[in-house]
Amino acid sequence: MAVETLAQRPVTDAAQAIDHLIAATREGMEAVNRLILSRSESPVDMVPEVANHLLESGGKRLRPMLTIAASQTFEQAGGNEIRFAAAVEFMHNATLLHDDVVDESTMRRGVPAARTIWGNQASVLVGDFLLGQAFLMMVESKDLEALGVLAKAASVIAEGEVFQLAKAGDLETTAADYEKIIHAKTATLFEAATEVGAMAGGADPAARKALATYGRELGMAFQLVDDVLDYGGARGTLGKNTGDDLREGKMTLPVILALAAGTAAEKAAIAAALGNPDAGEKEVEAVVSIFGHHDTLRATMDKAERHAEAARAALASLPASLERDILFDVPEFCTQRAY
Repeated sequence: MAVETLAQRPVTDAAQAIDHLIAATREGMEAVNRLILSRSESPVDMVPEVANHLLESGGKRLRPMLTIAASQTFEQAGGNEIRFAAAVEFMHNATLLHDDVVDESTMRRGVPAARTIWGNQASVLVGDFLLGQAFLMMVESKDLEALGVLAKAASVIAEGEVFQLAKAGDLETTAADYEKIIHAKTATLFEAATEVGAMAGGADPAARKALATYGRELGMAFQLVDDVLDYGGARGTLGKNTGDDLREGKMTLPVILALAAGTAAEKAAIAAALGNPDAGEKEVEAVVSIFGHHDTLRATMDKAERHAEAARAALASLPASLERDILFDVPEFCTQRAY
């Protein structure tokens, strides 16, 4: 099927896109959730307490659903997709526990971050526990190649987080630096999630590469949108818990573009708020106003849309199936969150 033919297929409503993904992966995700519950158990009471606080806090579990959907796109899924999906979710939650410590975050998914209840040490150590369980499940799959994909992803994610930390508050950070950061810290796990799903389904090398590309491009779009949402979405409509990236000194694309285009006074206003944990609503509003003047939120969304389109295009070589059509619509869900 040509890329043009697939790209012209009408994209469903964004809410329907995620609903269709949930419905298509329900049976597999029920098995994944059972495995997650069993593998978060420990004779050390604090381990499941901390782990389940995050695991049960309302995340959509998009990454493991993508692993299941990718495996179902082919016809040889034999059970390893369940282990792979659970491992992906454990890796994701481990990074969240660690990130909240690094960022000194107080909230996660609308509830108090684990570190505010059990402390930084427990959050780091339980994150390590989840990573260990993830790799144990991969070893149990007896698929050394898939283990290699996720092990490499874990290393790249850590490098991305360190690079982001090194660039925090650095006014010389470039758009290319930012792209390297989000590719490493976010897109890499999306890429691994869809690639190991394809492997579990028996995909040939070309199809496996297509699903890996799809995941990578989807992950890039997802993070770009997240960075826009931190400033109230594409319209810059501020509400509660907005501006956290600014206070933490994160050099996201809206900030980088505004610094490149702004006047001396605008740059000074951004610099004063960047990395300032005490920056209040007025300071954040002033920065968002600068974004609006230079249309940097819109420019960031335009980039997200391009990555979303690249994700859809990557599916063109795959055989027609319900799962492929569902995956085709997921980028719409990711980008429409910001509007």
